[in-house]
Amino acid sequence: MRVTVTGSSGLIGSALVQSLREDGHAVVRLIRREPSRPDEARWSPADGCVEAAALDGADAVVHLAGAGIGDRPWTKAYKRKIRDSRLDGTRTIAEAIAAAGGRPPVLVCGSAIGYYGDTGGDEVDEKDPAGRGFLAGLVRDWEAAAAPAREAGVRVVHPRTGVILAREGGMLGRTLPLFRLGLGGRLGDGGQWTSWISLADQIAALRFLIDHEIAGPVNLTAPNPVTNETYTRALGRALHRPTRLAVPEFALRAALRGFAGEGPLISQRVLPRRLEEAGFRFAHEDVDAALADVL
Repeated sequence: MRVTVTGSSGLIGSALVQSLREDGHAVVRLIRREPSRPDEARWSPADGCVEAAALDGADAVVHLAGAGIGDRPWTKAYKRKIRDSRLDGTRTIAEAIAAAGGRPPVLVCGSAIGYYGDTGGDEVDEKDPAGRGFLAGLVRDWEAAAAPAREAGVRVVHPRTGVILAREGGMLGRTLPLFRLGLGGRLGDGGQWTSWISLADQIAALRFLIDHEIAGPVNLTAPNPVTNETYTRALGRALHRPTRLAVPEFALRAALRGFAGEGPLISQRVLPRRLEEAGFRFAHEDVDAALADVL
C-alpha cells in the first residue's frame, strides 16, 4: 500500500509513518521545504499547490497538518494561524485529490472532539450536534473544507481525536516532568471530563479507518472518559508520585488566555460509538492500564 501523509513530523504523524513502514507500506511525506529524500514531496497550503506525483496512484491520503492547538496562548493572531493552517491545508489537499489523475480512494482528514464544545457531564457521540466556541466553529469549517474530495467520489473520513496519551508530547508529554517531581496536580476543581486515547490506539484506529469502508466523523477516544481528578490520580499512581497540588482556574486562564476555557478546563465526555460499531478493538480502555503501558 502507498500512503501519502501530511503533518508527518508531528506526534501522530511520525508514529503513523513509523507504523506503516514497519509493516512494509510505502509512505510519501508531504513537506513545505524543498524535498531532499525520495520519500518526500512538496506542498504549499498557502499557495494551494501539491506535487501531483505525491497523490497519483496513492492508496490513501492521511492529512494531519495544522498549527498546534495548545502550543501557545490564544492571541488573536495565533487563533487565526490555527484556523488558517487547517482550512487552507484541508482545502488544498481536497482540491488536489479531486484533480489527481490516479485519484486516491480515501482521504483520512484529521479533526478533533472540539466539535462538541463543552458537554459537561453528558455523554456525546457522532450523532450529536456541534457545540459552541472557537474550536466547535473551527472543526465544522475544517471538515467542510474537504468537500472537493467528497464531491469527486472519494471516501472522506474525519477522525475526531481526543487527548493523546504519549510520553513524546501532547498533554501528558508536556506535564510529565512536573509529575515526575511530585509537582503535578488537578486542573481547576478537577471535575471536568477528559476524553483520552493512547497513542498506540490512535495509530491503530487511523489504520483501521484507512482499511474499512467508513466515511464521515468518527470519534477517536477510548470508551471510558475520566474526570481530570481521576486522570491526575491515575498518573500519580503510574509514577508513584503524590498529586495533592492543584492549578487554580484563574492561573490557567491568565496563562493560556482563551485556550484554557476550551482546553484544560473544558469538560468533554465523548464516546467512540462508530469505531466500536465497526469492530475496532481498543488496546487500552482503562486509563490506569493505558498510563502504565505508556510510561
